[in-house]
Parts: sequence; C-alpha cells; structure tokens
Amino acid sequence: MSETRRSPVVEMITAPEAPPETRIKRQFVNFAFYSVDLAWRRLPDAERAQGKREFLAVCERFEKDGGLLIPYSLVGIRADCELMMWRIATELEEMQKHTAALLATGLGKYLKASYSLLGMTKRSIYVDRIHPGHDEDRMFIVPGKYKYLFVYPFVKTRAWYMLDHETRQRLMDGHIRMGTTYPSVKLNTTYSFGLDDQEFVVAFESDRPDDFLDLVMNMRETEASSYTLRDTPTFTCLRSPSAAAMLDTLG
Repeated sequence: MSETRRSPVVEMITAPEAPPETRIKRQFVNFAFYSVDLAWRRLPDAERAQGKREFLAVCERFEKDGGLLIPYSLVGIRADCELMMWRIATELEEMQKHTAALLATGLGKYLKASYSLLGMTKRSIYVDRIHPGHDEDRMFIVPGKYKYLFVYPFVKTRAWYMLDHETRQRLMDGHIRMGTTYPSVKLNTTYSFGLDDQEFVVAFESDRPDDFLDLVMNMRETEASSYTLRDTPTFTCLRSPSAAAMLDTLG
C-alpha cells in the first residue's frame, strides 16, 4: 500500500505585538495647502469677515479636541496655493472631520485644495551616530518654532532599496554629516509608504533661508543624493503668528 503524501504545512510566524498600554502612539502628519477663489475677494467685507470667523472657530475646535495646527502663508510666494496648515493628530478621522467642517464655512466654500501631503511618524532604520537618541524625537513632531518652513515630497529610486543595509547606512552617515554643518536648520521627516504618493514628507524649519538653500545645494554632492527619484514640488512657507493672521494675508 502506497504511503499517502501530505502537503507540507507552512506555519506563519509573526513577531508578538507589544501590549496596547505600552505602545507609543504614532502621529499622523498632514500638510494641507489651499488657494482661495478670486470671487471671495469680491464679496462684501462683512461676509468675508464672517467666513473667517467660522473658519477660525473650526480650527480652534480641532486643537481643543487634541490636534495640533500650525498656520503658514504662501501669499506672494507661490501662484498655486496661498495658505497651508501643518496638522498633527493621533487619529486620521480627526483630520477628515476638521477638513469637512472647514469646507462648510463661509470661507471654505471658496477654497480649493491645491496639495495635501500625508505621513506618519516613525523611528528611522538608520543610526544617527552624531546625535544619539535623536531617533526618539521622530515619534513626536514639535513644529512651529521657526519663521520659515520648507516642505516637499520625497521618493527614492528602487535601486536604493536593493542596496544592503550596511551600504545604505554608510551613505546616510555622509548625508547626516552634511546636515550637521547647518545647525540653524531643523529636519522633520515623516513616512508615507502606502499612505500617499510619496515615500517621505520632509519638512525643514529655519530662521535662515540662506542656510537652507546652501544645505540643499551641498546635499546634491552626496552619494546618497544620486538615489533620489523625486523631491518636488517644493513649498516655502512663512509661519503666521496665528490662524487669524494667516487668513488676513488673503485680503
């Protein structure tokens, strides 16, 4: 009697999850860019003022509910967007609820979403040997301490991910060393894999636009830079002291 052959059983092994109470709550980070319809500027002053008040009330509610919103103006800087809100929350639904409420305001009816970049905080897989412990800071973004913000989507080539980890770490070491030559520039990196079109959203804060320009120019000479596939569009944003001040730049 022939022996019956059985198909091998493949046992799926997964790493155990940390208990819910010990997990670090990661943040959703969104850079929401808007432009205003020209028809809004032709409305009576009282109607525009009422629309702004409604808009501001929605923003205040977002922060009272635990979100963080940093306002920026791009008026006179870019032709395709005029304001940007850097929003941070632990639940994605809070950002959607906030956006829906904004669009229902008198001002929101005249807004067009020009761009929206979405990411999440995550520890880097690369070791920062120059700033030990800096990786912990990446889990919690603390934005808005500088006058200027420079933000853009970032995508690496597939060839980058084919390199072994030691090679990528070596290339990143050179990249990190270059960045430390400009201490006036603070980098905030969020991850977008599977969430948005880009792989990362990089946001640089500084009070020195000249330093940032020189940093980016010098970064082009690093070996790691040759593995960049896309890093545009680039947005230069001016931080507003308040959401009301941001809206005032619209006219």
